[in-house]
Amino acid sequence: MDGNELNTVGKCPVMHGAVTSTGTSVMDWWPKALNLDILHQHDSKTNPLGSGFDYQEELKSLDFDALKKDVHALMTDSQDWWPADWGHYGGLMVRMAWHSAGSYRLADGRGGGGAGNMRFAPLNSWPDNVSLDKARRLLWPVKKKYGNKISWADLIILAGTVAYDSMGLKTFGFGFGREDIWHPEIDTYWGAEKEWLADSTGRYEDLENPATMENPLAAVQMGLIYVNPEGVNGQPDPLKSALHVRETFARMAMDDEETAALTAGGHTVGKCHGNGDASILGAEPEAGLVEEQGFGWKNPMGKGVGRDTVSSGIEGAWTTHPTQWDMGYFKLLFGYEWELKKSPAGAWQWEPIDIREEDKPVDVEDPSIRLNPIMTDADMAMKMDPIYRGICEKFMADPDYFQDTFARAWFKLTHRDMGPKVRYIGPDVPQEDLIWQDPIPAGSTGYDVADVKARIAKSGLTLGEMVSTAWDSARTYRGSDMRGGANGARIRLAPQKDWEGNEPARLAKVLGVLEGIAAETGASVADVIVLAGNLGVEQAAKAAGFDVTVPFAPGRGDATDDMTDAASFDALEPVADGYRNWLKKDYVVSPEELMLDRTQLMGLTASEMTVLVGGMRVMGTNHGGTKHGALTDRTGALTPDFFVNLTDMAYSWHPVDGGVYEIRDRKSGDVKWTATRIDLVFGSNSVLRSYTEVYAQDDNAEKFVNDFVAAWVKVMNADRFDLA
Repeated sequence: MDGNELNTVGKCPVMHGAVTSTGTSVMDWWPKALNLDILHQHDSKTNPLGSGFDYQEELKSLDFDALKKDVHALMTDSQDWWPADWGHYGGLMVRMAWHSAGSYRLADGRGGGGAGNMRFAPLNSWPDNVSLDKARRLLWPVKKKYGNKISWADLIILAGTVAYDSMGLKTFGFGFGREDIWHPEIDTYWGAEKEWLADSTGRYEDLENPATMENPLAAVQMGLIYVNPEGVNGQPDPLKSALHVRETFARMAMDDEETAALTAGGHTVGKCHGNGDASILGAEPEAGLVEEQGFGWKNPMGKGVGRDTVSSGIEGAWTTHPTQWDMGYFKLLFGYEWELKKSPAGAWQWEPIDIREEDKPVDVEDPSIRLNPIMTDADMAMKMDPIYRGICEKFMADPDYFQDTFARAWFKLTHRDMGPKVRYIGPDVPQEDLIWQDPIPAGSTGYDVADVKARIAKSGLTLGEMVSTAWDSARTYRGSDMRGGANGARIRLAPQKDWEGNEPARLAKVLGVLEGIAAETGASVADVIVLAGNLGVEQAAKAAGFDVTVPFAPGRGDATDDMTDAASFDALEPVADGYRNWLKKDYVVSPEELMLDRTQLMGLTASEMTVLVGGMRVMGTNHGGTKHGALTDRTGALTPDFFVNLTDMAYSWHPVDGGVYEIRDRKSGDVKWTATRIDLVFGSNSVLRSYTEVYAQDDNAEKFVNDFVAAWVKVMNADRFDLA
């Protein structure tokens, strides 16, 4: 045995710490390299149910009534290992559903309860989610019984809705259809902090102005769902908290009335837990010992459960009857004066002054003991902020209105990231169309598609105009919350028609032509826009020597202004589009990283991104008509020239001003083309170069055209949930 062999004895051959800071991963060695991992999430290999599993089909065989009956029974079937407060799990299940759905943020549509992401890190171990590991485990017998017919994502949200129903709320409805993921969304950006509950100042340009919070973040601190219940940065000040509550909920697509309703209705049931020393709790689930079997935050004091539970650190219930839907929240909040105190865990909380004994909630274990109710700083904001106070006074004067407003807000909270109503399944789906669901009327399928294409071909529109308009209409789609896309033709409505990225002057010209064709043929404008883009692709393929027909499915509808929540669509405005080589301005984030973000939201792979960028360049679709990255002498032909010339060593690459690069002939020194970082990254990044080389090969020109068409159709149909 030589020295080298001796050095390896006893070493595990598996590389450990690949995602830590131990210097063993590619990104640790080269931190400035473009990380494509965001495009590789949720690979089919992670799904134990296999590629042929269809959750929507499984749901068709689910006994919805039996499932709801079992979940309803669970609420009062208290378990010794984690006993229910007052014998009812309602508050715990509401909190679980709320925190699953409440991670949603409007800016990029990420987060939310639509994929069961709470089962995985980091969400399963966030400080704000203490004890929710127990709530999910309580649901396990139900999940085990119904198996593949119910996803964890649906079951978690259903448990919160059934909990409200069991406590007396007339709920608004429920839609099944959330499909589970099987791997954590590790590349979702939750903030730059390196520790839980770090000072929130770093998230803001100015902490006094909540609107300056870094986008796309919504929660005020790392590890929180909304705001700090003790106050901004843990310092009680209800009026300051009100400003942060307003901004945070707005970033989660809620207005002031919905925010007040959710705060009051959410705190009508359940309690906070802080009856002990939070510093002695065990590790969170992701850091727990194997014998803990996925449980975290073990409390070694007392029983560790029941009245000994510690989670938020605040201790107490908000209302007199925490397992009943009633108006008790308002009765106590507005019926008493409140003072600051510390919980047994040392957290700031508000408690009433001179409260009547009969208004106190009873102990969770011993009904002969009554304890003070509590309010958080956010609760006090509902009383002290003049806008929230006015809304709460309206609720107090009309309990039925409060109940309906809350039920609708709860439905929105728990369904906001599911996309349009066509994706909802089950007997309790409300008939009413809600504007936040981005409703679209059914489109016609009875028109003559060939006639429409012939009219477009004779319209005088250029290939670039047709392809760019279709792309701009469809690129807004984001799979994070199933919003945007070509269906509805909202590109012709405010705010999209005025977005800089859509080139309003060019857009108005093209729409003027296509809307006329739609009116003449009975097709929707949405269909005509996509058909025009398809025709442009077909023309480009023909110019390259290939006769292809781009698949097309009619039936898109045209939304109206009345169907469009214009303010919420502002969040979908692109600030960059690598596919059309456009950047609104310089950002801290590189153009290629912005392209990856857009690509992931559209549901595209790295190879699909590659083929689309190369095709869009040679067809001449750059924003503003720039020639950067065209890399072809045959503009308008769907050739692999972008890849061929990017990999041709007859050229060299040189940076010039404004983020532009010159591609020069090595012998003559003449500038042949110009390009941007977006273009050159397909030759510099090792993974992207491997795809580039595939399309640069002499034998893959036809493959390039076919792959481009397939990726193009995927983008055009991304929001066609009716085709599934």
